[in-house]
Amino acid sequence: MAKRDYYEVLGVDKNADEATIKKAYRTLAMKYHPDRNPDDPQAVDRMKEINEAFAVLSDREKRRLYDTYGHRGLEGFSQEDIFRGVDFGSIFEEIFGGSGLGNIFETFFGRPSGRGSRGTRRPRRGADLRYDLQVTLEDVALGNEKKVEISRRECCPSCSGTGAKSGGTKTCTTCNGSGQRVVERRSVFGVFRQSSPCNSCGGQGTIITQACDECKGKGAVERTKEITVPIPKGADTGYAIRISGEGMPGDDGAGSGDLYVVLETLKHPVFERHGDDIYIVRDISFPLAALGGKLQNVPILDGDIEVDIPEGTQTGTAIRVSNKGVPHLDGRGQGDEYVIVNASTPTDLSKQEQELLRQFEELRDKDGKGPKRGAGWKIWK
Repeated sequence: MAKRDYYEVLGVDKNADEATIKKAYRTLAMKYHPDRNPDDPQAVDRMKEINEAFAVLSDREKRRLYDTYGHRGLEGFSQEDIFRGVDFGSIFEEIFGGSGLGNIFETFFGRPSGRGSRGTRRPRRGADLRYDLQVTLEDVALGNEKKVEISRRECCPSCSGTGAKSGGTKTCTTCNGSGQRVVERRSVFGVFRQSSPCNSCGGQGTIITQACDECKGKGAVERTKEITVPIPKGADTGYAIRISGEGMPGDDGAGSGDLYVVLETLKHPVFERHGDDIYIVRDISFPLAALGGKLQNVPILDGDIEVDIPEGTQTGTAIRVSNKGVPHLDGRGQGDEYVIVNASTPTDLSKQEQELLRQFEELRDKDGKGPKRGAGWKIWK
């Protein structure tokens, strides 16, 4: 089933600001949350659709891609990518209170919110990286590959990311290796226990006693890596190419983030792009414009062609050359090239050429085909 438009899902206008989008989401979450619709078998799917629409439209970059390309602009994004950076926890807590947040996240995203099943800190996935890449019109029209160099932190090969030499750790005495600090508070209602990551070991359960010589206890080292980036045909400025696993490394062996290469198409010296169509201006002679004929050596993106000039062509006429523009991003067909002709007036006429033009003008006037003149008008001699 095709996905519905995200703005339609939230019931907002395409020009809605962030506050309007959040308000619409809160209203729909209050109305359609499965806990409030236990007898509706479609409640979970409906809420997932609402969550996804909010995750995209509340993120400026994802929203820009969606506004530009529609759902196909997010085809390279996984579910985790879509929902990354959205603080559903605080929003659900505002709506439903703190109880049951874990169950809410498990229902919609298949995992607890930020913690493992026993309350211990889950290793965090690595951060994503962004690289802005300048490309030419030919790169995005014909398809290409670009090599980029990325500087990033990588897991230290000497200590496998622990930050310690072999045998250079000890169990944290503050938390006794649990990685958690538990605080008890007593009140008239009973005893309340609150757990948080241990401050002494950062939730690791161990403390480094001998730091790794290569990474100096950081667990990661700076590396420069060359990465080949495929440029898809039909892409344009702002298009993001996702390179999976080439972002920052995660904590404690968790997966690496992704690299997003964002394209910037440089201004072309000859063509001007509008959507998937390209435009070019060419000067033609007056006789060619009047009599028609062939205009030779008209540039296209992968060479040059011959273009037919119809008889009586006027300055500013756009002559369409089918299927010579930029390929559509979905791979189905391509745009057109438009040749804007400009009939040029010569400034270095010989006496013979001037005389022929006078004869031409007089002949037109004699046949009544010339333009209407004011009283006393005549060709300069």
